[in-house]
Amino acid sequence: MKEKTVITAALTGSIHTPSMSPYLPITPKEIADEAIRAFDAGAAVCHVHARDPKTGMPSSDVNLYGEIITSIKSRCNIVICITSGGGIGMTAEQRLAGVSAFKPELASFNAGSVNFALFHALERYKEFKFEWESKYLAMTEDFIFPNTFKTMKEFGRIFKENDTKPEFEIYDSGMINNIAFLLERNHAKAPVYIQFVMGVLGGITPSPENLLFLVDYARRQIGDFEFSVCVAGRAQFPLCTQSLLLGGNVRVGLEDNIFLDRGVMAKSSGEQVAKIARIAKELGVEPATPDEARKILGLKGLDKVNF
Repeated sequence: MKEKTVITAALTGSIHTPSMSPYLPITPKEIADEAIRAFDAGAAVCHVHARDPKTGMPSSDVNLYGEIITSIKSRCNIVICITSGGGIGMTAEQRLAGVSAFKPELASFNAGSVNFALFHALERYKEFKFEWESKYLAMTEDFIFPNTFKTMKEFGRIFKENDTKPEFEIYDSGMINNIAFLLERNHAKAPVYIQFVMGVLGGITPSPENLLFLVDYARRQIGDFEFSVCVAGRAQFPLCTQSLLLGGNVRVGLEDNIFLDRGVMAKSSGEQVAKIARIAKELGVEPATPDEARKILGLKGLDKVNF
């Protein structure tokens, strides 16, 4: 295990819809306030998506992103990681808009295509606040989240131009090979930062064996790297704890899991951060500060962003 671990808080995402939790932050103010709660609880990084403040639908509006991230930056020095995953159905240009406009220190970089399925949530939720929610979930039964080699090459160029560190999102083992290829062709720079995303229908299932396999396979394929683990649903805390034991970092937050414990909804991402920080400390691992996270991840610094 390491002495320090980077805790990321994924604040709102584009998976859960407003009807799933009354605590899901929607407006720019709500999302920024969540970042501060997460920072106060021990998060060094916040992962930012934007939503339409009237309906809660995922949005690529750079003005919304600007409002969120400038508010966060004015109140604390947390590392801000902007999504390039965006929302389901967004174009590559829409997904990259925040990276090009704001030149963040860190941004997500999806390392391959995947059947990103949410439609099965319709079995659990029958009533919705907004008309778009059920349609949004249903369309994923026939949806592929596209990240082709051509678009990954373009993403690599835009990230390099803006000196933004990629956080490579790995949904299954084949995507590790994609990163190895990007490194070989100089579309990415070593050492890379990988996030193993587990529990999405269409990707790898969350289990201790699968996480051990992913970490070992990545070491054999790409050598030295820094990694984090995020898990959709109830396996969030067990697998994040395993990441700590393996010397990795962790991501929690309402984007990935709307519960704090069995049957207990999380009222904020900050509650989840506090829980994983407490677990880490019990294991002898201290949560890294934002500046310590910058050194661990090799980031350019808050003074070099464009917001």
